[in-house]
Amino acid sequence: MKVLVIGSGYVGLVAAACFAEGGNWILGVDVDAAKVARLQKGECPIFEPGLEELFKKHLEAGNLTFSTDMKDGIAHADAAFICVGTPQSEDGSADLKFVLAVAAQIGQAMALRPKDAKPLIVVDKSTVPVGTAARVHAAIAAETDRAFEVVSNPEFLREGSALEDFLKPDRVVVGCQSNHAEAVMKALYAPFLEGPQRVDPKGGKWFRMDPASAEMTKYAANAMLALRISFMNEMARLAEAVGADIDHVKVAIGADHRIGPAFLNPGPGFGGSCFPKDLQALLRTGREHGEPLLTLSATVEANRQQKQVLLRKLKAHFGVKAGDPAPLKGKRFALWGLAFKANTDDTRESMAIELIDGLIALGSEVIVHDFEAMPPVRAKIGDRVIYAEDPMKAAKGADALLIATEWAQYKASDLEALGAALKAKVMFDGRNLFRPEAMAKAGWTYHSIGRGSVKP
Repeated sequence: MKVLVIGSGYVGLVAAACFAEGGNWILGVDVDAAKVARLQKGECPIFEPGLEELFKKHLEAGNLTFSTDMKDGIAHADAAFICVGTPQSEDGSADLKFVLAVAAQIGQAMALRPKDAKPLIVVDKSTVPVGTAARVHAAIAAETDRAFEVVSNPEFLREGSALEDFLKPDRVVVGCQSNHAEAVMKALYAPFLEGPQRVDPKGGKWFRMDPASAEMTKYAANAMLALRISFMNEMARLAEAVGADIDHVKVAIGADHRIGPAFLNPGPGFGGSCFPKDLQALLRTGREHGEPLLTLSATVEANRQQKQVLLRKLKAHFGVKAGDPAPLKGKRFALWGLAFKANTDDTRESMAIELIDGLIALGSEVIVHDFEAMPPVRAKIGDRVIYAEDPMKAAKGADALLIATEWAQYKASDLEALGAALKAKVMFDGRNLFRPEAMAKAGWTYHSIGRGSVKP
């Protein structure tokens, strides 16, 4: 099939590369000429495991190309995926200006399509609020008399595992009105849903519904996951207060088939490009329709407080008193991890950025390390911190180590060498990478989430 993928951000690049892997001809479209030039050379502008290799493969094969002009491919396209950003507005709602601008451009370009061509399937892949499909339809219809249908097809990609999620999806949700639209979408997703290792669409992985329900599904899924995270973080704080171990608690409740073990790991709060923005958009939708979403409001507030958990532990450890303008002046802290999660360079809504701000406000010096996210952090905050080329160099001479991202390499660190590099064996572990009893036995003062603090 011939497919346009409009927008070469995270979702657009993953979709373009994966649909090419499914045997389709893909034209990636972006208004940023410099980005398109980089893509044409095989340079990936984002870090996602396996993505650069996959899109280079199809770029070289000739079934994946990039352009600044959607007119290059719209005349004979079967589908056009809208994958542009929906940034958060000041009122918390999703800003649809880019989505609607693309819709208008699609309508204008459709004059190039033969009048007897089958309807173009225009797919909202961007995360958009309920009702967007109707607005996109109106924007296109205002510019053309050619046949088309707008479909909602939300993405459920996890940063760091996006290729696996796309190529082996848990489910595919399609909001459409016609059998033709469903047939086009099934043809595109068939390589990922069929075969001996996959479940046939009739087996429950394929969900056809109306566009509004598909749009709602995306927000409801992210809201549920965010709620689980905030719930476990609150349980972790209570566990510390009463002397319980949250690791034991999460395993036991996760064994209940009604609950399951996913998203029960306590941590420093959720971040990234999806959960914070999507929750605000869903809360805004609730207010607009007179349905205040009290559970989600509590989730947002719980997460706001959780992002301060390591800083609160550090203040308590070093005896910081209110009113002192620079209580940690002369102290140096190493921070491992800047991305909001491992296997990505995404620092949006990362707890690490708030932690840096808090440490600097207390008068301390901060030296940081991350395997992928240092360039975007440097672009965002400049030289407010020191950047170390490897974890041990970051730790050398620091008064304590803080861990904000669960990179596997951090968990595999030589703790004896790490302790020798630090001024003192003091660690604030926001990801529970180590066992408290083992750390105490090895001579560490160790603070983690939901398991209490231990000393040598």
